[in-house]
Amino acid sequence: MIGFGTISNVLLIIFGGFLGLFFKAHLKESLQKSLMQAMGVAVIFLSIAGVLTKMVTVEQEQLVAGQSTMMIVTLALGTIIGELLSLDSYIDRFGDYLKYKTGNDADGGFVDAFVMATCTVCIGAMAIVGSIQDGISADSSTLIAKGMLDMIIIAIMTVSLGKGAIFSALPVAIFQGSVTLLAFLTGGMLEQTALDYLSLVGNMLIFCVGVNLLFEMKIKVANMLPTIVLATFWGTFLG
Repeated sequence: MIGFGTISNVLLIIFGGFLGLFFKAHLKESLQKSLMQAMGVAVIFLSIAGVLTKMVTVEQEQLVAGQSTMMIVTLALGTIIGELLSLDSYIDRFGDYLKYKTGNDADGGFVDAFVMATCTVCIGAMAIVGSIQDGISADSSTLIAKGMLDMIIIAIMTVSLGKGAIFSALPVAIFQGSVTLLAFLTGGMLEQTALDYLSLVGNMLIFCVGVNLLFEMKIKVANMLPTIVLATFWGTFLG
């Protein structure tokens, strides 16, 4: 069934969130902070692995790094566009809206948890590739695998950051559902090069999420999101 992958992904995120709420009530605050740091380390190394698989190749028994120009240009231009549009403010406002509508006004960390979790589970090649597979051939295997990973990530984020992480299921439903629908209507949208570039810069943005988790920094990852669009454009027309 077309769309089953996104439905499964969303349900697994919600399930992981409720698991996190259950364990959060039984864990000390110091342990919750340690879990957040551990998640930051895990996200950083997962993203590094994702970047290296698309950026480093073996030529004549030597490691060769490529796509540096694309990476630098798209990151710079994407961040400028995101800052000018102030994308993070829109996501923050949406988080505030959800906090108000769900009766969580007293939860000071709700919006940060929502934004950080959303940037973690929405960015990346698995979301795009899996949604395209789901739309073209009703193959939900990639999104189900992503959902299992997201379930664990959101469970730990809910423990360490709060219940706002659970509501990342909503952007996932909107984003992946839209890509699935477009893939179904168009029969496929992106060339492999575009997917590779998307994966590279997407994993770099996920790295920034890991840095925020581990070092409690405030890199505005949402303002860097146009980088993904620019990298896809580069791979389609310039790759």
